[in-house]
Amino acid sequence: MKIVKAKHRLDVNEADLSGSIFIDVNVSGTSFDDVNLAGASFKGVNMSGWTVDDCNLSGLKVRDANLSGLRLTQVNLAGASIEDAALDGMTIDGIPVTDMIAAYKAAQEAK
Repeated sequence: MKIVKAKHRLDVNEADLSGSIFIDVNVSGTSFDDVNLAGASFKGVNMSGWTVDDCNLSGLKVRDANLSGLRLTQVNLAGASIEDAALDGMTIDGIPVTDMIAAYKAAQEAK
């Protein structure tokens, strides 16, 4: 199915959209519940204001991203990596990530 230069609200349930490609698409305000995004790739995407709760993000790779204000709760980040990212205001379990990094660096210097 091709949708070009159109505005539609989709209500998608129990569907397989694997392999779909989205280019220059507005999905702001969209909700995802019990969705498989394994292997998905996001590039040049505005994810400001996102909430991530009770998600498996194991193996996640984030590069050159602005994660300011991101809040993660009940999230599996095993094997995740974040590089060259803006982290101001980002928290994990309510703890500012910049504070975690500062504490880690201080501990490393103290060794």
